[in-house]
Amino acid sequence: MAGTLEGKTVLVVDDDPDMVAALRMVLDETGATIKSAGDGNAALTMAAEFNPDVVVLDAMLPKRSGFLVLEKLKAKKKKGDKPYVIMITGNQGKRHQLWAESLGVDGYLNKPFRMDRLIGAIEGFFSEGPKQPAPAK
Repeated sequence: MAGTLEGKTVLVVDDDPDMVAALRMVLDETGATIKSAGDGNAALTMAAEFNPDVVVLDAMLPKRSGFLVLEKLKAKKKKGDKPYVIMITGNQGKRHQLWAESLGVDGYLNKPFRMDRLIGAIEGFFSEGPKQPAPAK
């Protein structure tokens, strides 16, 4: 896993500081540059400033939901254009997943998830093979 995302920028967006810390710790091992935001408005500001390759986005955020952030990030972009977005959520219902997919999400993981699944999904965006979204757990 070490160095597999060297030169890539990952924006982690979650309002739970413990989740951000855990994601940051795991993603640091990949060599990626990690940025973080704690609410939807900050996420859009950070995305505009740093142009991340990947956004790991919580669905339920203060100030602007993850769905509204996703909609803004994917507006006027073709499938496969960066940033790739993986939505993470504690909501087990399929309705939110379908909504995220309709907005162009590239991957969707239900919390709790194994960190290696997240890393594998992110690495898959940059592999030479066909891109597969992370399936819901």
